[in-house]
Amino acid sequence: MQLNKIRRMAAEILNIGKSKIVFSEKERERIAESMTKEDVRQLIKDGIVKKRKDAYQSKGRARKLKEKKKKGRKRGQGKRKGTIKTRTRKKKSWIKTVRAQRKKIKELKKEVKMEKGEYGKIYRRIKGNYFKGKKYVEAAVKGDKK
Repeated sequence: MQLNKIRRMAAEILNIGKSKIVFSEKERERIAESMTKEDVRQLIKDGIVKKRKDAYQSKGRARKLKEKKKKGRKRGQGKRKGTIKTRTRKKKSWIKTVRAQRKKIKELKKEVKMEKGEYGKIYRRIKGNYFKGKKYVEAAVKGDKK
């Protein structure tokens, strides 16, 4: 039988395109002798007719780029699209600032003797987003003392 017909049958059996079918060069005669779909199935089973592997996109360059970004490269002004707010998640930045402020008032509590209930007040203010940063918390604690 003609090779293009066998190629079509094999493609049908394997559910792929005709261009993805590869024949073994050594077994050309055996391929030409096959007549039915059952014969083609046997050729596939024997590994004479195969499916060509897909051409995947290499990830090598992507891995290198990721490694460089991990080191802190490729993040300059020219690479940025969008404001700081769009580039960082709101919740993450919130958590970062709140944790820093809470840590600061704990240090100040040990260092400076706070009045009764002052720590709780400032803690709640931090929770309510009253302060911009640690410096403001420190100023508030030392300012309330006067």
